[in-house]
Amino acid sequence: MPPEIYPPIAEYALISDCHSGALISKDGSIDWCTIHRFEARPVFARILDWAKAGFFRIAPLDDDYEATRRYLPGTNVLETIFRTPAGTLVLTDLFAYRVPGPGEDAHSAHPDHQLIRIVRCDEGEVAVKVKFVPRFDYGLTTPRLETLADDLVVAYGGADALVLQSELPFGHAELSATQGNRTLRAGEEAFVVLTYQLPHELDPRRLTGDEVRVKFETTCSTWAAWAERCTYEGPYREQVVRSALVLKGLTNAPTGAIVAAATTSLPEEIGGERNWDYRFSWLRDSALTLNALFALGYDEEARAYMGWLKRTTAGRASELQIMYGVGGERLLPEVELDWLEGYRGSKPVRIGNGAYSQFQLDVFGELLDTVWIYRRNGGEIDDVFWEFLGRVAGAVIDRWREPDQGIWEIRGEPRQFTYSKVMAWVALDRVVRIAELDGREGALDQWRANRDELRELIEREGVDPESGAFVQSFGDGGKLDASSLMIPIVGFVEHTDPRARATFERTIAELSADGFVYRYVTDGVDGLSGDEATFAICSFWLVECLARAGETERARELFERLLGFCNDVGLLAEEIDPHSGELIGNFPQAFSHLGLIQAAIALDMPEDSMSMMLPSTTDREGVA
Repeated sequence: MPPEIYPPIAEYALISDCHSGALISKDGSIDWCTIHRFEARPVFARILDWAKAGFFRIAPLDDDYEATRRYLPGTNVLETIFRTPAGTLVLTDLFAYRVPGPGEDAHSAHPDHQLIRIVRCDEGEVAVKVKFVPRFDYGLTTPRLETLADDLVVAYGGADALVLQSELPFGHAELSATQGNRTLRAGEEAFVVLTYQLPHELDPRRLTGDEVRVKFETTCSTWAAWAERCTYEGPYREQVVRSALVLKGLTNAPTGAIVAAATTSLPEEIGGERNWDYRFSWLRDSALTLNALFALGYDEEARAYMGWLKRTTAGRASELQIMYGVGGERLLPEVELDWLEGYRGSKPVRIGNGAYSQFQLDVFGELLDTVWIYRRNGGEIDDVFWEFLGRVAGAVIDRWREPDQGIWEIRGEPRQFTYSKVMAWVALDRVVRIAELDGREGALDQWRANRDELRELIEREGVDPESGAFVQSFGDGGKLDASSLMIPIVGFVEHTDPRARATFERTIAELSADGFVYRYVTDGVDGLSGDEATFAICSFWLVECLARAGETERARELFERLLGFCNDVGLLAEEIDPHSGELIGNFPQAFSHLGLIQAAIALDMPEDSMSMMLPSTTDREGVA
C-alpha cells in the first residue's frame, strides 16, 4: 500500500484494561488490538499491513468532518468528537473493567475481555457507519463471520473468536467482514460491545443498555480513583499523571509486570529494518519504574512489580535475562512475519525478541538497583531472596571483564561498554549497601574489592582524556553514547562532577539535534543498516542531568520543548524526529513516560528527588 495511507503514529491513542491494549486512530478506527494479553495475537493489526491485517471503524458516514479527542479526566477512556456539517457525534472507547464481586479488587479481577464503543449524537443528526473486519494471527487467518441476529455477529477461526453486539445494525455482511450504518439524532446514542472468547467456549450473549452504562461508569471511576492517588503536586502534574496512566495501562494486572510498549515493529526509521517487539518487560526499566511508582505514591503497584521481579528472576543467577514475558516467560524467540508489509513498508515485522538471549552485563546492576530502591522504600528482603542476590553479585564478579551487547542491544560484535561496567559497579555497590543496612552476611570483602577495581578501570578507560567526558566503550577513540548520561543518575559520580558536566555538554554539542538526544552515532556499531531518530528517554535524561547540576533554566526549557512533542492526548513513542516532529517507534513507550516523570521530579525538587533511589552522598564510597 502507498506509505501515505498509514496515519502518523502520533494519531493513535491507547485504551487498556491492564490486560488488553488497542490503538485507535483519530478517524475512529481500531488498527491494533490484542485482547487478554499485550503479547497475544492481535485481532486487528492493519497498522502493520493496511490491506491484510484487519480493523474496526466507527465514524460519520460522510468523511467531511473535523475530529478532536481527549481522555476523560484521569482515565484511559478515550472520547473522540466528530463535528460534521449536519451535527456532532461523540465516540467513547474503553476496555471495560469487570464489575468486581464481593471481596474482589477491580484491578486484579479476571476481566470479561470486552471492548465497548458508545456513539452519541450531541446536536443535529449524523449518519454513522461501522465496519468490522477482524483478521486473526497477524492477518494470516481470515475468520468466518456468522450473523446470528440483526444485532449479533460471531467471528471465529483458528484459536480465537469474537462476539460483536451492535446497536448499529449490520446492513451488509460478507463471509469475513460486516458493515452497516444508522442515523442518530440529537440525544440518541448506540453502543457496540466486542467480546473475546475461545472458539470452543463460544457463548454469544447480549448486554443490556443498563449493563453497558454500569461498565462505563465503573471503568471511569476506577481509573479516576487511581489517578487521584498520585502524590506529585508540581507544575507538571497533568503530564505526570498522564504518564502514570500510561504506565498503569501497560501493566499486566495479575502479575504486576509492565510491558515496554503496547506494539511490535513500529519502526525506528520509516522503511528501515529497526523494528522490534516491545511487548515484554525489561529489567532495564525496573529501577526507573520502581522509583517512579514510589515517588508518585503508588506503593501498591511498586510492590506488585517487585513481586513479579522476584518470582521471575528466581533460579540460577547466571541465567538472569534482560527481559521476560509478563507472566515470567523466558523463551521469547524472534520470528519474522514475511506476509506483512510493515508500517509504511518498514520490514521485517517481528514478533518475539531475540535480544532476550544476549549477554548484557548491565542487567545485574538493574536488578540490584531495583532491589535497593525497594529496600529504601520499606520493602523486606527475606533470607531466600538475599541468598539469590548474593549469587547475582557472584555472577557479576565472574563476568564483569567480558565484553557484552550493551544497553542498546547491539547486534554487532560485543564491546567493553562503559555503561555496562558502571552498572556492574552499581550491582556490587548496592549489594554491599543492602548488606550494611540490614546486617547481612556475605562475601563483602570480595564485593568491595571488585567494586573498587571496577571504579578504577572505568575512570581510567571509560573517560576521554581530551574532553573529560565518559565514552561509549573502552578504546573507541572518545565516541559518545547517551547511556553515559545515566552515570551520574545511578550515583557513580555527582551531577556536578566535571566528568558528568563534560558528558552532558559534549552530548548537547555532538549527539543531539537542537537538544534532542540520539542514542549513539549509527556507524555500524549495532550491526544494522540505516539511521534512527532521537530517543525520547535520552533527552529526558539530559533534562535530569542539567536540573541536578544546577542548570535549571536550560533543563526546563528543554523539558517544555519535549512536552510539545507529546501527541494531542499526551502520549509519546520511543523516538522523536526533531526536524519533522513525528513520533517514531513502538507506541506508547513506557521508557519515554518514565523519563518524563523522572525529569519532572528532578525539575520540581532537584536536591532530594533521588533521595530514595541512591545512597546519600556521605555514604557513597569512592564518589568524587
